[in-house]
Amino acid sequence: MPPEAEEAIVTLRDSIEARDGSAFLKTAEEIHYADLAAVYEALDEQDDREFFLKNVSPERFSEVLPELADNLVEEALNQFRPSQQREILEATRDDDLVDILQDVSDKTRARLLGLLPKEDEELTRTLLNYGEDTAGGRMTTKIGRISTDLTVSQALDALRADLEDTETLGRIIVTDDTARPVGMVRLRDLAFNARDSSVSDIMRPVEQSILATADQEEAANLVLKYDLIILPVVDESGRLLGAITYDDAMEILEEESTEDIEKIAGLTGEQSEESYLNTSVLIHFRRRFVWLLGLAFLAIGAGYVMLRFEHVLDSVFLLSLFLPMVIAAGGNTGGQAATMVIRAMALGELEDGNILKVAWKELRLGACLGLLLAVCIAATVIFVLPAFRPTLPQNVSFPRLGLSVATALALQVTTSTLIGALLPLFARKGKLDPAVIAAPAITTIVDASGMVIYFTVVRALLGL
Repeated sequence: MPPEAEEAIVTLRDSIEARDGSAFLKTAEEIHYADLAAVYEALDEQDDREFFLKNVSPERFSEVLPELADNLVEEALNQFRPSQQREILEATRDDDLVDILQDVSDKTRARLLGLLPKEDEELTRTLLNYGEDTAGGRMTTKIGRISTDLTVSQALDALRADLEDTETLGRIIVTDDTARPVGMVRLRDLAFNARDSSVSDIMRPVEQSILATADQEEAANLVLKYDLIILPVVDESGRLLGAITYDDAMEILEEESTEDIEKIAGLTGEQSEESYLNTSVLIHFRRRFVWLLGLAFLAIGAGYVMLRFEHVLDSVFLLSLFLPMVIAAGGNTGGQAATMVIRAMALGELEDGNILKVAWKELRLGACLGLLLAVCIAATVIFVLPAFRPTLPQNVSFPRLGLSVATALALQVTTSTLIGALLPLFARKGKLDPAVIAAPAITTIVDASGMVIYFTVVRALLGL
């Protein structure tokens, strides 16, 4: 952040603390709306937030509102009079307006919809019919659109009439007489071509579009993959409804990646859009406790395995030295495999039909990793461990011990890699989120399986 921007934020905070309305209003006009939203969210005292909302202009706040965390939207809007709320809503982009209305209660949504002009109300109600995680729920209808039968001059006149309501003119969508998107032109294409040229002669064909009912992540991935400025959104008949812009795609990918990271870490519930420090302890508690409790009970299974093989440890207590290493190696390799597969799935590189290919690939990779680790551990047990003079039963030698531990390690790494790779694929096939069964679940599963493998192998090879 530039030094002058940081100074402005400090000045704004000082004006809030001093309750200096004129200084606040002047500084608020100079600060970027995203920074204004961050300042508002960072305010701890209710009096400070009320002062902020009382002194910020509705026009300026219409830029700040879409940047606020979901749970702050309704509280902030209710601080304004109905006339000010109308002004804020009318100045908000239609896709942001839908997001805002999805974040408030049903009663407040109905009241806010009633404040909108009739045409805007009908459009907003239509957009609200699409789920908030769909392309239709995230699209904007304020796009540049022209028809194929226009000349360049006519197209410029049509765009000029809608200039104030158009969000982007970086790419202008061309539709046919049935409102289906058939091409795109850039504003400079219109500016530097002869005025009597036909739009159909200078447009480029539309290569990508997406259904309004499609998942928002699919739309964002299309924008990213094909370097699109806008992605047309269509209905089941192929008619143009709106578009996903590149900035919408960036927000979607940020939300989806955050959601996946939290699920991989074993966090449940809706993600909080507030910063870490501003999210209450109770919310953090609710999101962590369920997974921790479930995994705790699942881990009892690993303890039961150890209980069943207690006599093995009693016979050769030195085996306990290598048990954590074998278990951890399985958890690490399983987590790595799961991460790679989930990433490939998110990028659209893997389909349900690729399960056998993934299994064969990860089986070979796991075997290679397991064998190399096994050789290293066997060498350590055979040549390094004797220097510490540990006690072994008479019928167990260091070479036999090294071979047993190495074999168990190789099998554990191989099977854990295979489990980590296949669980996300089977989860998706079962209509579950692959990220949900990632790190914590895989670690707990391979802990139990690792103990079974370890004790079974060493008992067989050492004759215990």
